[in-house]
Amino acid sequence: MSRFGNIGHRLYTGEVSFDFVGRRRLWTIISGVILVAAILGLSVRGLNLGIEFKGGQIYTVTKPGVTVAQAQKAANDLTHDSSALVQTANGAKGEQILIQISSAEKIDPTTGQNTLSQSLGLSQNQISTQSLSASWGHDISQKALEGLVVFMVLVTLYLAFAFEWRLALGALVALLHDLVITVGVYALVGFEVTSGTVIGFLTILGYSLYDTVVVFDGLKSATNKLTKQNKLTYSDAANASLNSTLVRSINTSVLALLPVAALLFIGGGLLGAGVLNDISLALFVGLTAGAYSSICVATPMVAWLQEKRPEYIELARKVKQRRAAEAKAAAEGRTLEDDAPQAEVTVPAPTGGPRNQPVNRTRSERRSSGGRR
Repeated sequence: MSRFGNIGHRLYTGEVSFDFVGRRRLWTIISGVILVAAILGLSVRGLNLGIEFKGGQIYTVTKPGVTVAQAQKAANDLTHDSSALVQTANGAKGEQILIQISSAEKIDPTTGQNTLSQSLGLSQNQISTQSLSASWGHDISQKALEGLVVFMVLVTLYLAFAFEWRLALGALVALLHDLVITVGVYALVGFEVTSGTVIGFLTILGYSLYDTVVVFDGLKSATNKLTKQNKLTYSDAANASLNSTLVRSINTSVLALLPVAALLFIGGGLLGAGVLNDISLALFVGLTAGAYSSICVATPMVAWLQEKRPEYIELARKVKQRRAAEAKAAAEGRTLEDDAPQAEVTVPAPTGGPRNQPVNRTRSERRSSGGRR
């Protein structure tokens, strides 16, 4: 068995345990700092919206041999700055170069086509133009927001039915946590938000929710009859359940991140497929945040909410009393089982009526105490 597999087995059996639930203050501070930075980034810098949302022109160069550097220089000469976005794409005519210029530059499409063809030494039929209105991006944003709201409502109803409202609330908080962090990273770093980015944002909802539901399913089983014992509080049982599914959660997240990382670093970075960057970057950030939130945000929050219920408050009191009694017994060199009342049986006496005698007395003890009659 590999070392990681051995650790996973020990986590599952409870031989090794990390106190995730007990450290919920630490996770709250970490998440709070990240969320504040994300919100500040959104408030101060805002999102770098792509041409689909701002409107503008897309010039498609179809002649082979034209490099991205040449196209970028021609676009910079046209706009007199470096605001134009140049990237490669594969089309029906092979590899193409896309030059995106925002409508804020106020460049006439025909003028732009003529200027680019002259700078690149191409004929005008080798550069096609496409104009995008800002209303198209507005419609996409509105549809995405409507889809997000419907998704949240349906997920809340499902989780409340399958588990209970406290677990549904924990899952939704973790989901919003992942979305805000992902959007905040885009704002802080200045990544361009395109229609592909919106698709990535919506996709991470399912991944984040899946990991959280896996953890909650184990939590539901571990706390099914929790109030019938006095050894574990709800937080103790939640932490044990989280540790038992920890390796599975890590494996799921890593396996999901590997192909996304390949798209991002190889497809987008090395091969220059800019469209892949739009989707894979949102997925990479969202999946990473989702793996963290399902472990360090959702379950600790559910434990905090559950321990405010009267039955779990009473359970915590019983567990505290038992642990105090165990500590006292250990200090006196005994266990709680030694304090259990001894069973008594009726032993018939040779003369007279029957009398009760402790079962733990030996024949020699009975002789020394009263002698043989």
